[in-house]
Amino acid sequence: MTTSTSTHSVPRTGVWLIGARGSVATTVVAGCAAVAGGLKPSVGMVTHTPPFAGCGLPDLGSLVFGGHDVAACPLPKRAEQLAAQGVLPHDLPHAVQEYLAAADAEIRTGGPLVDDPREDHELISSFAEDIASFRMENGLARCVVINVASTEPAPHAGDEMLPASSLYAAAALRAGAAYVNFTPSTGLHHPALSGPYDVPVAGRDGKTGQTLLRSVLGPMFAQRALTVRSWSGTNLLGGGDGAALADPAAAAAKNAGKERVLADTLGAVPEGVVHIDDVPSMGDWKTAWDHIAFDGFLGARMVLQTTWQGCDSALAAPLVLDLARLLARAHEVGLTGPLPELGFFFKDPDPGAAASLSEQYGVLLGFAQRLRAEGA
Repeated sequence: MTTSTSTHSVPRTGVWLIGARGSVATTVVAGCAAVAGGLKPSVGMVTHTPPFAGCGLPDLGSLVFGGHDVAACPLPKRAEQLAAQGVLPHDLPHAVQEYLAAADAEIRTGGPLVDDPREDHELISSFAEDIASFRMENGLARCVVINVASTEPAPHAGDEMLPASSLYAAAALRAGAAYVNFTPSTGLHHPALSGPYDVPVAGRDGKTGQTLLRSVLGPMFAQRALTVRSWSGTNLLGGGDGAALADPAAAAAKNAGKERVLADTLGAVPEGVVHIDDVPSMGDWKTAWDHIAFDGFLGARMVLQTTWQGCDSALAAPLVLDLARLLARAHEVGLTGPLPELGFFFKDPDPGAAASLSEQYGVLLGFAQRLRAEGA
């Protein structure tokens, strides 16, 4: 993990994770090692499907991990905890222990910490230096910064300091790294960071579960001319994300993306609410239930109910790896600014993105062709 490129025939790419010791990040690192080492198949990785062959994406074995976190639990121990919960295969933490330990050695203390006296510009400079040092010391060709930390509340008007997610986003830009916001947190969506950007950026809020289903069902109702009267939902989840979303302000930031998917696909947000409930005993698992009331021909009233049960980290990790590869390649070929072509991955994609999942997938395939052509 820390050997310079002078000993590697293939250029290596850094993946700097914000929230680097969390469940998603741990699953990303362990999963990358498992797939690259041939221990597990690449289920869930869109970029490992045939349409992305020959696009010049970096191999998983060439990715080097580091990141920021305020947590102290080392990655090998965190992986053991996730295996005990059934998130990771029981034998995987031992099989990739060396890989996890090497990644953990590249994690730096994030912030701002409680009572941190540093001002925004000092924090940004410190974080940017961490990223730049990681790239230089490991001899990396480039670096992609990906925010996978817990959701933070949206900032209030008049707040004097940038939220943590925006500090990290600014640091990524300053370090010349591509940037992805896989969370609903503010990130680059802050007036102080409005661009233009000299690197490719994408996000926000990864589309992994309930909203993934909404992006399929919403267009179905619209295309079949069925009037949706109400769309309500409930989410039960545990882990760090569940604890963070117990804060109503953080939950509101999360729900904004869910509402946007309905607005984009139906043309308006129907009546209804979404509840997010923290159930610590569920750990990294979540259950999402939707109740959709709609009108059919001659006003016949009907209902569709869906239940989604999944493991948040296992749903998110392959998409994070996809985005790391795509952003690295985009950076390599000289693309800059927001990439609406990657709207397939997000609840709140960059402006200009298509709305429905099928449309987004078609655009993503076009982007793959563009990357392939750039390397020809």
